[in-house]
Amino acid sequence: MFRTLAAETISKIGEKLLLKGWVNTIRDHGKVVFIDLRDRSGIVQVVGDEKLGKLRVEDVVEVSGVLNKRPEKMVNPEIATGKVEVQVENLKVLAPAAELPFDLGQESLKLDLPTLLDNRSLSLRHPRIKAIFQVQETIVQTFRSTMKNLGFTEFQAPTLVATATEGGAQIFPVKYFDYTVYLAQSPQFYKQIMVSAFERVFTVAHAYRAEPSVTTRHMTEYLGLDVEFGFIDSWQELMDTAEHLVKEIFRAVKENHAEILKMYQIDVPGLSAQVPRIKLKEAQEIIYKRTGRDIRQEPDLDPEGEREMWRWAQDEHDSELVFITHYPTKKRPMYTHPDPENPQETLSFDLIGRGQEWITGGQRINEYQKLVANIKKWKCDPKNFEVPYLQAFKYGMPPEGGFCLGLERITMNILGLSNVREATLFPRDMERVDIRLTEIRGKRKTNPNTT
Repeated sequence: MFRTLAAETISKIGEKLLLKGWVNTIRDHGKVVFIDLRDRSGIVQVVGDEKLGKLRVEDVVEVSGVLNKRPEKMVNPEIATGKVEVQVENLKVLAPAAELPFDLGQESLKLDLPTLLDNRSLSLRHPRIKAIFQVQETIVQTFRSTMKNLGFTEFQAPTLVATATEGGAQIFPVKYFDYTVYLAQSPQFYKQIMVSAFERVFTVAHAYRAEPSVTTRHMTEYLGLDVEFGFIDSWQELMDTAEHLVKEIFRAVKENHAEILKMYQIDVPGLSAQVPRIKLKEAQEIIYKRTGRDIRQEPDLDPEGEREMWRWAQDEHDSELVFITHYPTKKRPMYTHPDPENPQETLSFDLIGRGQEWITGGQRINEYQKLVANIKKWKCDPKNFEVPYLQAFKYGMPPEGGFCLGLERITMNILGLSNVREATLFPRDMERVDIRLTEIRGKRKTNPNTT
């Protein structure tokens, strides 16, 4: 007998079925016991005798029996299979589960974040937690399909790099045979190189930042949805493309996950016809006038400044997104193109969504000599970037630019989560690499074979 999935049962009334899955809940009424059986497609009710009462939640079982209509008073309109149930004839436990450390039957799984992550293999089974990563999958799929529809080619960037992409000290050195290499801060150099081969490229890439801080919005390892393209006529094209992408993501999430948005009591961010675009200096003046906070001499917006510009965009443009442009040259990486009208500013932007930066992008310097001069200006040695990065520019690079969208952060903000780690399957930060780092230290002290 072939296995039937829970979602397929509703069309098989009167048939004998074979089901496999996890025991989601148990309702023991003595001689009659009900379990909800969970598989990848959903949940279906199974009814049997006291043998079912010996099961534990999360036991992996195989059940065979006849599918019947439920009595009218037993219909559950909350689930797709709520009108049917399987009368058990045979039961086999494929793998027993230990006693759970917490109740997975809680509707919202009210656990503190450390407990949630310490038990990640289990907490991921909760429907509310699983839903986060269903939405995240849709974001990635929509990113890929949108860029393909715009004529972009996907590529895979390496993780180990010979030198720091952004410069600075926020890099992880890695022992590589007899040498030292680094975990990539971004695929920036590689996506620019790929423009010289394919013109329009994108990648889903892991990035690593050795930032010695623990916040609700930053992580050591994150996923970037990176885009780069050449032959741009204006740097504004970059924002046009980023805006189109975000709108497509919102549309896909709303169409595919209405129930999840309802579960989280939230909707996708509201947008005006065009996302407002405003220079950093103008944004700082707005913040000063609206709040009295004076950050007009700062090279960037602080977190409260980002939140205030979000509020301003809602008040003035009925938009939960806003582009902030023209960041100072000293604030942006060495490859960022200066504004020809004011070389102290760059043709760069951040997209603020629901009070947090989602996207960073801008036009790049594409002329070889200017790029070399800028590398020197940033007190770096061009020899460290000659192969393969500068090589691509030496032999001709069109006007180009791009941007990166943080996957975990957009997921976090669409669903209204309070911490980016909730939108990360297996978070890495200063305190955790799967387990808490304090536990790793403890194991090293007690295990003589650990180095």
